[in-house]
Formats: sequence, C-alpha cells, structure tokens
Amino acid sequence: MANFDLIVIGAGPGGYVCAIRAAQLGLKVACVEARDTLGGTCLNVGCIPSKALLHATHSLHEAEENFAKMGLKVDLPKVDWDKMLAYKGDVIGSNTKGIEFLFKKNKVTWLKGWGSIPAAGKVKVGDDIHEAKAIVIATGSEPSSLPGVPVDEKTIVTSTGALALPKIPKSMVVIGAGVIGLEMGSVYARLGAEVTVVEYLDAITPGMDAEIAKAFQKILAKQGLKFVLGAAVQGAEATKKGAKVSYKLRKDDSAHEIEADVVLVATGRKPYTAGLGLEALGVEMLPRGQVKTDDHFRTNVPGVYAIGDAIVGPMLAHKAEDEGVAVAEIIAGKHGHVNYGVIPGVVYTTPEVASVGATEEQLKEQGRAYKVGKFSFMGNGRAKAVFQGDGMVKLLADKATDRILGCHIIGPGAGDLIHEICVAMEFGASAEDVARTCHAHPTFSEAVREAALACGDGAIHS
Repeated sequence: MANFDLIVIGAGPGGYVCAIRAAQLGLKVACVEARDTLGGTCLNVGCIPSKALLHATHSLHEAEENFAKMGLKVDLPKVDWDKMLAYKGDVIGSNTKGIEFLFKKNKVTWLKGWGSIPAAGKVKVGDDIHEAKAIVIATGSEPSSLPGVPVDEKTIVTSTGALALPKIPKSMVVIGAGVIGLEMGSVYARLGAEVTVVEYLDAITPGMDAEIAKAFQKILAKQGLKFVLGAAVQGAEATKKGAKVSYKLRKDDSAHEIEADVVLVATGRKPYTAGLGLEALGVEMLPRGQVKTDDHFRTNVPGVYAIGDAIVGPMLAHKAEDEGVAVAEIIAGKHGHVNYGVIPGVVYTTPEVASVGATEEQLKEQGRAYKVGKFSFMGNGRAKAVFQGDGMVKLLADKATDRILGCHIIGPGAGDLIHEICVAMEFGASAEDVARTCHAHPTFSEAVREAALACGDGAIHS
C-alpha cells in the first residue's frame, strides 16, 4: 500500500499527460495501466499504428503513380505485408518506450494491473489498495458494436483487428464512413483491396462541413473507394469465403447483400469504464455511458475526476491531453482550462482533411451573419508541384467584425496547416490578420493566406 497525491487510472494520451503534468507541478503521482506498454489505444492500436500504415501505403502510391512522372525510373514496388506490419510494430515500440522514459524522468510510479475504486480516496490494483488525495479516471474508449454484427477480429474486425490482418484482403466492406473507417479503408484500397463503405447517413464524415465532405467523397471515389450511403446495416456474418453484410436502403427499404473477404466495423467508439466500480461508488453517469463531470472535471464523488473519452466531447487524443493538463493543474491548485471552441479535427487520408471551429451549417443554424473565403490548392504552386492540387481552404469569418469563426481544409498537410487558424482563433484574430501576415513561398500555407484574402477584396492567385 502506498500513498499518493494523485492516482490516474489509464495511461492513454489523457492519462499519461495528466500524470506527467501533475508530477511537474510537484505532486506525488501514480498511473494505473494494465497493458504491457503505456500509451493506451492511441499509441498501441489507434492513432500511431494507423499513421504508420497510412504513410507506408501513401509511399507505395507515390511510387506507383508519380515516380515516373518525375523521371524516377524504378521497378514497381512489391508489398511485403509482414515487413510492413513489423515497421508498424517498431513505430509503436519506439513511442511507448518514450512514454516509459518520461514516467521515470518525472518520477511517476507505474502501477501495473487493472484499477478499481473501492472507496473515495482508494484505488485497488491487483491485491493492493493505494490511497490518493485525488483520483482521475482516464480509461478511454472501446469500439462500438452493431446489433447482428458479431466481431471476431478475424473476418469481422474493429480497427484493432484491421491493423493486424494476417494478409491483405482482396475486398473489404467498411461499415461507417467516419474518420477511422475512411483512414483504414484508404490504407487497404492503396494496397489493392476493393473497398466499399456502407454508411447509414446520406453523407460521409458526420459533422464535417458539408461542402468539404462532398469534395472529400469525390476525391476518395477517384482513389477507388465505393460508397453506399443511406444504408441501414441489418447484420453481418462470417462465411466460408469471408463475410457477408446485409443492409436496407433507407430511401426505399430495399434489401441488399454484399460479400467481402473482411468486414471492418467502424461505427464509432464508446466510453470504457467497466470494472472501475463506479456504480457501487455512486459516481453519476450519463445516458450514453460517459462519466458526468462539472466544468472542473469533478464527478459527484469528492476527489474523483474524469477526462478524455470517458466524458462528453469529441473522442480525440489531443482533447484528452488538454483535459489531462487542465485537471492536473486544477488538482495542484492552479487554474487549468480547455477552450473547446478551438479543438481541431483531422482525417489523415491523402489528402488530409482538417477543421476547427464552426461549420457553415452550424453558422446558418445559429442565424449568424458570416462571410466565406475559399482558395483551391490548384492555385498553389507547391501543391501542384507534388501532385496534390485537389482540395481547398475554406475560411469562415464574422460578417461585421471579420473575426475568424471556423476553417476547413482538404489538401496537402491540412492537419498541420489548421494550427495557424487554431492559434489565430485562440487570440481572437480576424481574417485580415491572417491575410496581412507574410507566408513563405512556395508553401502549402499560402493557400490559407489566400483564403483569408478571399474574405476581403479577393485572393491574388484565383
């Protein structure tokens, strides 16, 4: 039994960042994690391994489609799937070992095992009970399931199984046209699989600015992905040849079936709080399984806090990290804060899609007077030089004050470009502020400046 100022349950992005920040502020900290490695879903079976496969398959695409255009004469590459998976494993290993090093550097104690909270101020790990002045629940989330779609992680898989298939399938059905489904779908499409995405709604990427989503779907279709929209999945089953998905089209209730080697269930995620003992402890929960917290991440049980995917809000690693820092500072007696209006979202396909702030649909719904500045990457010299002229930057600003309200980018490096606007919004900048800031030439970032110019007298290069 040991006494701590803070025990964090879960070592994903929210949990490990919370633990490190609290230790930096002088608290005695422990972090509970049952996996053999730190980093949670994100580093082990989520963000990091998927980006490794996205990078590998994008490199394959470049060799197949663009090398010859640049005068690079090479034999077409062959895919060694086992080697690609080993590369993915090396990437995971280097990242998770890095977190372990940071724990040692900051004197954070790793309590290995499953954690539960038998009483306020107490955390049980294995047979040991540890005491803490504060406890933070950072247990993350798990893939959501669909009725009638039994996941076996072999032929009917979640994102976890999709990251470790024994061989590249010839065909794949992706259920759900959200971020995870489209990222993994694009990986396997570039590896030669015939990918069909089945989505309940009438558009892909729910919540994305509609104009950007429409452009995104067109680009993905050009890359070979097929889409069945407005389709309610009725069930899926493993067959001798692979798997079969049955669905009904919502517009006419007609029944259809589609077969594939592998089915990826990518219908979102749900909070993971099983085994914590929250019900017995009396922690108040929300109808969708999240832990209920106030503006300072406190639950209704004194000394117990929660962050990340376990509470309301977008299930994003960086949102959890910001909350981890904020709650650590609050527990240490400081003033932690998260600006939820400036949390970016990114889809790491090629091209990338990134957004921050309000969509055009949200502004219309609010009755807000706004203006739109758009610029196509076809007008960006750097983008055209690297065969990435598809896409655009769309900037939304208040009609009266010119203050930036949102930005949506589809194009090269969108996930990095969006942060210029995040910083601008954090400081309450106007579109003119961005337009009057010198941007290096030739860079992709010039497209952001041009979109800002388009909010005023007009872009220069369109």
